[in-house]
Amino acid sequence: MSTANIIKELRTTIGMTRKEFSVHTGIPVRTLEDWEAARRKPPEYIPKLIEYQLRFEKLMKEKGE
Repeated sequence: MSTANIIKELRTTIGMTRKEFSVHTGIPVRTLEDWEAARRKPPEYIPKLIEYQLRFEKLMKEKGE
């Protein structure tokens, strides 16, 4: 799976628009657009870091914190 597809899948899995995802992660909207359209490629660690953040937030939500 391409990096562009991974980023888009992470965003759509949690049901956020690009704008909402941008605010949530602190990544500029234009950057997300470029990544998802494969015009630019993020550093290799970025998709993994975003996935980690989303999993951590889900765990905290499930624990009630």
